[in-house]
Amino acid sequence: MRFVHYLKATVAAATLLTAPAAMADVQFGALYPFSGQLALLGEESFRGLEIAVDEINAAGGVQGETVVLARGDAVDNNQAIGEARRLISREEVVAIFGTYSSSRSIAASQVAELAGIPYFELGAVADEVTGRGFENLYRTNPTAEDMGKMIVDMIVDVVAPGVGREPGDLKIGIIHEDSSYGTSVAQHQQNYGEEAGLNIVTTQAYPASTVDMSSLVLDLKQRGVDVVLQTSYQNDSVLFLQQANEAEFQPAAIIGGGGGYSMQPTADAVGHDVIDGVLNVDFTQYLVNTEFTPGLEEFVQAYQEKYGESPRSGHSLNNYVGAKAILQALDEADGFSPEEIKSTVEAIDVPEGETAAGYGVKFGENNQNERASMMGLQWQDGKLVTVYPEAAAAAEVEFTN
Repeated sequence: MRFVHYLKATVAAATLLTAPAAMADVQFGALYPFSGQLALLGEESFRGLEIAVDEINAAGGVQGETVVLARGDAVDNNQAIGEARRLISREEVVAIFGTYSSSRSIAASQVAELAGIPYFELGAVADEVTGRGFENLYRTNPTAEDMGKMIVDMIVDVVAPGVGREPGDLKIGIIHEDSSYGTSVAQHQQNYGEEAGLNIVTTQAYPASTVDMSSLVLDLKQRGVDVVLQTSYQNDSVLFLQQANEAEFQPAAIIGGGGGYSMQPTADAVGHDVIDGVLNVDFTQYLVNTEFTPGLEEFVQAYQEKYGESPRSGHSLNNYVGAKAILQALDEADGFSPEEIKSTVEAIDVPEGETAAGYGVKFGENNQNERASMMGLQWQDGKLVTVYPEAAAAAEVEFTN
């Protein structure tokens, strides 16, 4: 009997010695608003990160380890701070990915900075995100300045010629939600607009949680505004478009800034007859010249297979591109210490035109991706198509007024 037990133990030990070792796990934080007012685009952003992780793990992981995501719900700024602390101290993540909302990112990244943990921002655009000189914060996505400048460029290059007017003859009205996000974009619209000689007749802020924009719509209408620039989230985008339509306010152009104007649910909520013709500047979307965005079609296929629906916004694509660039670079590193992670990502050098979003990745001043860029878009026949710049365009701009 003792011999039998000895034999079994020997066989078991031999099996352990000859069997392939199981991959270890390396844990990253995924900090997004998964609940609350910003949950839809928060979840959409996370999906892009999740697909990037799936692809990395299918290819052998990072440094031979399986990437695991520990989720944190940044439902508001205070919760973002608390969740960042939990991810770092209890979950012991090696870095944090996030966060879509600029205000949440600004709050949570302070925790990571003090703890010396790398924080990779994949979607928030406000100036303040990378404007604080943090050493542990890296942003892969384009910025509020990119958005504001492209909107002004589109007015000069596309809108004014399209409606048969000189750019300086158009009355421009800027409206924006009043967080760091909307305020940053509006300030750049103001600055670049003045440089371009635009006639900005009003700039007005409002809380994103507002439930009535009728007085703002009436004010724009009474001022004879020709072009409205709105930087917004989803609910306030829908509210403005609905109430502008009810008031029969029909400016020559409405140009949105950001995710509220990029989502199919926004178009469905207001109706295609209302949203068709509306312009937007945002992250790369899906109806685009795919020669400009290699890998985009494969991303869409992976998204549909995983979630059973088409992507709801380019936020998922943008997070996918940023996360994949970071994780692929870390596969060549030697360990996951903060110093090793930072030195590795600072050496990333992905040329423009080699990612599914079209832009490249190279961190410059304040650890901002200096190769990130946005695109000009328009709703046509209920679909959001790329119209600017010409190299990325899938259609020409249409004007109905």
